Amino acid sequence: MRRRFINLRIPAGGSETGPAELLVEDGRFVAVEAPGSAATESAEETIDLGGRLVLPGVIDGHVHFDDPGFTHRENFETGTRAAAAGGVTCIVDMPCTSLPPVTSRANLQAKLAVIEPKARVDFLLWGGASENALEDPDWRRNLEDIAAEGVGSIKVYMLSGMDTFRDLGRDQLTEILRETARLGVPVGVHAEDRDMVHALTTRLQAEGREDPLDYAASRPPEAEISAVRTMCELAVETGARVHIVHLATGRALDVLTEFREDGAAVSAETCPQYLAFTDEDLCSLGALLKTAPVVKSAADRDRLWEGLAAGELAYVATDHAAGQWPEEKHTGSIWTDYGGVPLVELSLPYLLSEGVAKGRITLERLTEITASAPARFFGVERRKGRIAPGLDADLVVLDEDETWTVRPDDLHNLNRYSPFDGRSFRGRVRATYVRGEPVYVRADDGTETFGAAGYGRRVRRETPVS
Repeated sequence: MRRRFINLRIPAGGSETGPAELLVEDGRFVAVEAPGSAATESAEETIDLGGRLVLPGVIDGHVHFDDPGFTHRENFETGTRAAAAGGVTCIVDMPCTSLPPVTSRANLQAKLAVIEPKARVDFLLWGGASENALEDPDWRRNLEDIAAEGVGSIKVYMLSGMDTFRDLGRDQLTEILRETARLGVPVGVHAEDRDMVHALTTRLQAEGREDPLDYAASRPPEAEISAVRTMCELAVETGARVHIVHLATGRALDVLTEFREDGAAVSAETCPQYLAFTDEDLCSLGALLKTAPVVKSAADRDRLWEGLAAGELAYVATDHAAGQWPEEKHTGSIWTDYGGVPLVELSLPYLLSEGVAKGRITLERLTEITASAPARFFGVERRKGRIAPGLDADLVVLDEDETWTVRPDDLHNLNRYSPFDGRSFRGRVRATYVRGEPVYVRADDGTETFGAAGYGRRVRRETPVS
């Protein structure tokens, strides 16, 4: 059956919108037409969207759904349910917070066997390379295997807190980058200076410092700036494509931009927490806002917004990482409280409300940073990321004018807490479609329905890294 979506608006340049009709068949867009320009065929199902705004479905390029291995925090069913409610039609799951980590073909297949029956939206997987993985004499073959399996990117840490996925030194990173350059796959880097952070943490803990800002002091801007510079230098040295995940510091963005303008193949993402909050919020919210890297100053936040609007930052991802609530977020010490916040459901509403509605970014830029740019980075731009004939019919229907307040109990992931608790957003997701099928619908009376677990499909990198 063909479906025709009518009575809707799509982006038309800048923050303008224009009326359109979308024809979908076999899960893909067949045509984007002016209203009434084509006669409705008898075999078509017509879906009237009530004049609402329709955007390409969000691709969240950085989530931790913890499955298998850490499902007391999140699992693929609850994570993708929350994604659907947030207008996210495709997620890219990290390799490090599942057991075994995705560092070999066998580990990847083991993970797929668990998560495919649970997925409500489409998904890619990150592959990974860790100190643990490099202990295997066949690590190069393993890296080649997972690249051949179509992972979206390879994740590495310059500073890790996970025994099952340890961080890498400069020489090890150089080896990994040379291999990924040969394989044509990008590398995503958690960029903080390990030696600097370890030294500061040891000193602050020895002094009995326990405040949230003491934790922030252990991971200062200089740790990120130093690490970003190192990775940019290694990108130049090896010819690898390097991407900095969850960039939080304005001066680190300056370094990245300087290297990119000189021709280095480097990019970065940022996250809603770094666009919304500062160290003053960390002081008041404590572990509720604990992340790594930590939120920084108001000047850093403003610089990130500036870089997002100007194209210096490639896209926005959430780093969705829920701890077990409340046990892991209230351990009695900021040092042992779990670091991570669940955001997959709130990113698009936040960016629409605080970005587009307040004039920080245009609607056109919003679709770039949430859909088309991550599609290009992960090599799926011939399938996802735009409303265009031939691509998957992934779309999100929005009520731009609805104002609503974030309440954790209303969210849909497993452990429901949020640093956005009590904040009001303007703009709400009313429906999410993956390959033309509804996976989330919010009725006018607030009733919500979801598509079936197992509908989501795995997506593989199709195009070489650019």
